[in-house]
Amino acid sequence: MHVTDLETFVVGNPDRDLGGRYWLFVKLTASNGIVGYGEVYAAAFSPSVVELMVADVFARFVEGTDPFQIERLWRRVYSAGYSQRSELSLMSVLSGIETALWDIAGKALGKPVYDLLGGRLHENLRSYTYLYPKPGDAASVYSDADTAATRACEMAEMGFTAIKFDPCGPYTALDPRQLDLETLNHVERFTRTLREAVGERCDLLFGTHGQLTAAGAIRLARRIEPYDPLWFEEPVPPENMKEMARVAAATSIPIATGERLSGKYEFARLMANGAASIIQMALGRVGGILEGKKIAAIAEAHYCQIAPHLYCGPIEAAANIQLDACSPNFLIQEGILDFSGFYGRILKKPIEWHEGNIIVPSEPGIGVELDEEVARAYPWTGTDLHLMVQDPAGGGAWGSMSDT
Repeated sequence: MHVTDLETFVVGNPDRDLGGRYWLFVKLTASNGIVGYGEVYAAAFSPSVVELMVADVFARFVEGTDPFQIERLWRRVYSAGYSQRSELSLMSVLSGIETALWDIAGKALGKPVYDLLGGRLHENLRSYTYLYPKPGDAASVYSDADTAATRACEMAEMGFTAIKFDPCGPYTALDPRQLDLETLNHVERFTRTLREAVGERCDLLFGTHGQLTAAGAIRLARRIEPYDPLWFEEPVPPENMKEMARVAAATSIPIATGERLSGKYEFARLMANGAASIIQMALGRVGGILEGKKIAAIAEAHYCQIAPHLYCGPIEAAANIQLDACSPNFLIQEGILDFSGFYGRILKKPIEWHEGNIIVPSEPGIGVELDEEVARAYPWTGTDLHLMVQDPAGGGAWGSMSDT
């Protein structure tokens, strides 16, 4: 058996607040007709350019190869151009291809991928969701505490035991920064309102996107500590791990991070510095499922837990679920609400979710199949990137809080 064909799908998401503007899926076909799917997460170029990158990597390294030889192929792609670095766009392309290879391998053996990585440890996986807006909201769920509290109670009634929110304002091209007193007061009030609304029914997951300096993050952490968040996410940008470790040492709130890191080497440095105790690898960027398993093992050795990131399509979600199921240090999985709506329609069988938990699938491969007819019916025609930031220096808005 060898890989013969490649197809890519760039799908415009009609529910853009629920997972981003578009999703880029990879389809590989083997010589015996078995099909595997993967997903490329948020490479920093137009998706039409990323499709060319995928095609180039496929032609150079993947076509004609044995889909079981994942480690060998991974090293060849990682070393392309004599780079041997965790360069985000290349790693995103590699992640999509690698996941599709695992999907083929699992289907060829009639086994879920988690059975090829040590076997299932968890039947059900605890999940969380962001608080998302609803049509007709009188105020923004991202900035209005009372609206957020209403949504949080709805999530608790659905069965969620953890909810995430980011009240610090937009992330910008000039981050990291200090928050002003008005924003600090708003954040404290926002967190207090959510805690009072959900009580002990839900953990609070305090999200940021590297908006703060270390000094600013420590100042903010003292404001929200009384409300006992499960984590403080990416308080500073990811490139300076010593500064993130300074935040971790100054607060009782566990630090979570990882969505903008890639490859085992970056994550190893993160944990060696004591910068985080909850690791949020994005399998569509980090290097794929096997690289995710290696990072999970490094985390286990540092007594860190994993909570894989998800703000893209359901193929990466399916890959996350395979990793979660076989990882002893799994904590919680990010979801897009309960995986319904367009998120479910684009799969032949939606991801199964019940009362706050993802039900681990038993189907071979990554456990889901892309509905290609639906994927082709929603082509992406825009010009924006998957995620955008604001440009305060130039006065123009590159994005909005709904991009979080």
